[in-house]
Amino acid sequence: MKHLQTFRFIDDVARRGSIRKTAENLNITPSALTRKIRDFEEELGAAIFERLPQGMRLNAAGELLIRHIRDQLADFDRLRSQIADLSGVRRGHVTVACSQAFVDSVLPDEIAAYRTQFPQVSISVQVRDHSAGLAALASFEADLALLLDPPLAIDMRELLVTAQPLCAVMSSSHPLARLDSVRLRQCCEYPLAMPSQALAIRAQLDKAIHQRQFTPEIPVQSSSLEFLRSYVLREHAVTFQIQSGVPRNDTRICARPIDVRDIAPMRIVLGQLKGRALSIAAAKFADQLSNHLA
Repeated sequence: MKHLQTFRFIDDVARRGSIRKTAENLNITPSALTRKIRDFEEELGAAIFERLPQGMRLNAAGELLIRHIRDQLADFDRLRSQIADLSGVRRGHVTVACSQAFVDSVLPDEIAAYRTQFPQVSISVQVRDHSAGLAALASFEADLALLLDPPLAIDMRELLVTAQPLCAVMSSSHPLARLDSVRLRQCCEYPLAMPSQALAIRAQLDKAIHQRQFTPEIPVQSSSLEFLRSYVLREHAVTFQIQSGVPRNDTRICARPIDVRDIAPMRIVLGQLKGRALSIAAAKFADQLSNHLA
C-alpha cells in the first residue's frame, strides 16, 4: 500500500517519457518527483529508467517492474470497486479502447444507459482502431477493447465475437439510396471517399476491389470516418461503414449493406487482457455491451 502513489508516478513517467510532463500532470514539482523515483530505485536496489537527453525510458529492470505496477494498480482499483459495492454504491472508473465505428451511437448510448444506473462510475473512451486497441489492453491503458476486425492476439480474452455487414454510405439523394442492398461494382461506379490504410475497413475493401480488378476513382481518403460521412453529403460519392457506426438520427445520409458475395460481414470483438481481473464496474459494463451487441 505504501508504494501505490509512487507506483502511479512511475507509471505516468513511463507513459509520458518525461519527468516534467508527469510533474505538470500530477501537480508535483519535478524535483520532488525525481526524488521519489530515486528513493524507490535505492530501495529496489536497481535503476529502472535510462536518463536520456530526450527524456526518460524504462530499462530492462523497469520493463519487469512496470507490469507488476500495473497489475497492482488494477488490483487496487478492483478492490475499491468491491468495497463500494458492499455499501450498495457502485463506484469506479472504466476505460474503453474502441474503433471509430462505435463512437457515434453505440458507446454514447451504452454509457448513458449504464450511468443512469450507476452515476458514480466514470468512463473514458479512447479511439484506437485495429491493433492500437490491442496495444491499449496490453499496456493497461484500457480495461476493455471494442474493436472492428482486430488481428488475432493471444493475450486478448474475447468476451464477445459477433459480425455486421459492411455498408455503403451515401447521401439520401444518391441513386444507390433507392436500393435495399448494393454490389461493390455499383459502388465503384461513383467516386469513393475511402477510409485510410490504418483502418480495418480499408483492408477489406482493398482485398475485394483487387480480387475483382476494379479501378475505382478515389478522390478523397481520411482516417476520420466522421469526415468521410460529412464529405459524401457534398458530392455524389460513396464511403463505407458498418451499420451500427452510421448515426441513426441523421436523415441526410443512408447506409445500404454490401452484398456478402462481395465482402463478408466484419468481425466485432469485445475483449479484455487475458489474465487481468476486471473491476466490478468494468465487468458489469462489459456484460451490458455484450448483451447489446449480441
